[in-house]
Amino acid sequence: MGDGSMKGVAAGRRLLCAGAVILLMGLTGCAPGLPEALTVASSETNAELSAAALKKPGPLPEKTLGSPNAPVTIIEYASLGCPICAAFHKSVFPKFKAAYIDTGKVHFIYREFPIGRSAAAAAQVARCVPEKDYFRINDKYLANRRRWNAREPKPELLYKIVQETGLSRAAFDSCMANQKIKAGIDWVKQRGRKFGVKGTPTFFIDGQQVRGALSLEDLRKLIEKHLAVAAKPA
Repeated sequence: MGDGSMKGVAAGRRLLCAGAVILLMGLTGCAPGLPEALTVASSETNAELSAAALKKPGPLPEKTLGSPNAPVTIIEYASLGCPICAAFHKSVFPKFKAAYIDTGKVHFIYREFPIGRSAAAAAQVARCVPEKDYFRINDKYLANRRRWNAREPKPELLYKIVQETGLSRAAFDSCMANQKIKAGIDWVKQRGRKFGVKGTPTFFIDGQQVRGALSLEDLRKLIEKHLAVAAKPA
């Protein structure tokens, strides 16, 4: 089943990308998931996770936006082949960034949770572009996922997305063969699974896990709640 046949993605607030069913669902990297648009992890799971443990970096440099001293930290686990992630980053993320990241209220951490070989390859290539271009290239991969997100990676299509950053074809090929980056991304994904990440997008808001599609209003309610907690005297 391809992207075009998944009309439910247009109302993707009821879907969760899930690697366990990617072979059944074709190239979308998504599957029917949670019955609600916004599902919070159980208190038992939250009790096992601390904000400090979640924020601990892995073997690769973290990809972040905003001040590390912001009162609220939001971590997103995403796959570049996921249409729900693409919709979030196109329609919600710019407004969220302007309201909370750029104003110093939220420190945003993006982590790779690639679903499928092509998404893993795209995540690896994004790690090799100039740092200033990282989030922009991520957005381009998400927006153009129908072009490159095949069952097996197509290097020529992946390269077209990043060529404008000045990355040479030789540097691209070297990046694709870089086992350190590949292993690092896999480490991030496997640790995400230990944190309870089962599909994308999955968010952690100061340790509170929220899975599935989020609107700006969903985010606002969650962030304001955590800002209120952060503002209380110790």
